[in-house]
Amino acid sequence: MRMTISEKIIASAAGLEKVSAGEIHTVNVDRLMSNDGTTHLAIDMYNTLLKKPRIADKDKLVFIIDHNMPADNPKTAAAHKKMRDFAREHGIAFYEGKGVCHQIMMEEYVRSGELIFGADSHTCTYGALGAFGTGVGNTDFLYAMVTGKSWVLVPPTLRFHLTGKFREGVYPRDLILTIIGDIGADGATYKVMEFTGEGAKAMNINERMVLANMAVEAGAKTGIFEPDEAALEYLENHGRKPKYLFKSDPDAVFEKEYHYDLSKIEPVVARPDNVDDVVSVDEVGDVKINQGFIGSCNSGRIEELRTAASILKGKKIADGVRLLISPASNTVYLQALQEGLMDIFIDAGAMIMNSNCSVCWGGCQGVIGEGEVLISTGTRNFKGRAGHKDSKVYLASAATVAASALAGKIVRADRVIA
Repeated sequence: MRMTISEKIIASAAGLEKVSAGEIHTVNVDRLMSNDGTTHLAIDMYNTLLKKPRIADKDKLVFIIDHNMPADNPKTAAAHKKMRDFAREHGIAFYEGKGVCHQIMMEEYVRSGELIFGADSHTCTYGALGAFGTGVGNTDFLYAMVTGKSWVLVPPTLRFHLTGKFREGVYPRDLILTIIGDIGADGATYKVMEFTGEGAKAMNINERMVLANMAVEAGAKTGIFEPDEAALEYLENHGRKPKYLFKSDPDAVFEKEYHYDLSKIEPVVARPDNVDDVVSVDEVGDVKINQGFIGSCNSGRIEELRTAASILKGKKIADGVRLLISPASNTVYLQALQEGLMDIFIDAGAMIMNSNCSVCWGGCQGVIGEGEVLISTGTRNFKGRAGHKDSKVYLASAATVAASALAGKIVRADRVIA
């Protein structure tokens, strides 16, 4: 049929045998997710519809409060209350204080082969399980909410062949930042980034989430992996089965193909104020930091927490440095507690935050002041993202963040491990 994974998902959602890049199709949406960033606006629009509004299928909807959790001012509290009341009135699945929206969706809902719209740009995370997840605006979200349908312009696909194995001290976070640095923040605009090869297959689902999640930072419509044994095991462990297990056809058409040998990837950072300004940690220079952050929908899972703990164990964070840690969900938080990771973080001098977007969002916790420098496992580093417009945000792996918190400046993890 000459179709990619993404084209097959869209074709299925459109009720067609075949679709091709550049075509526009009406599709049935499998699931819709919205968080407290914009849900209150969608509710306001819903309540002003001229015709009596209805929800096409409440069981497809999920509302999650995670961006400003708990509420930090009366305006935020009012938006949260609006979400609670609407969800209760219409019987919509509702989560509050449980974690970051994309982590919850992966833990509770996403199935391989689904088409999922989320009112958040990092909905592309769901491609780690072979689903087509993509962010949409309020108008598209509202239309899908009341009709169950929407439209999709079928995107072309860029294919990234991953071979080899990471060297010790190098992580998927370093890889995706390297890729974005290579192709640019607009290098995949309205395209699919499909990750394949033995290097991709060797990654577990949490690691795949790191790559799929950041695809949007290269402008991509989504990032996606072929669902395989790892995806099936993840789904089974979470009490779900796939909808479809699509693979790209051998003769599928890709706009461009890239090749990355994982053994050649090194620890990197993205410098302020652009996610594609990526350099080796060794090249960043003598950059003193004021704060570190480990968390977010990109890198707040148990693997990142274990990595950080292995570096921080028995050591103390540098004087004048704050290290904030926010597990991606309460499930991750509890696992970290059971493994004794929280003891290590507290002994080192870190501050443990509740499971939410926290510093990555920059709207409530850990806001940095004028001239301050943050090194973060978050998703973005544009001007003012984490506080004052004259603050600076560097993006890096959890290992680099932890090591830098110990050194008081940006360093490679192997520079501080005794």
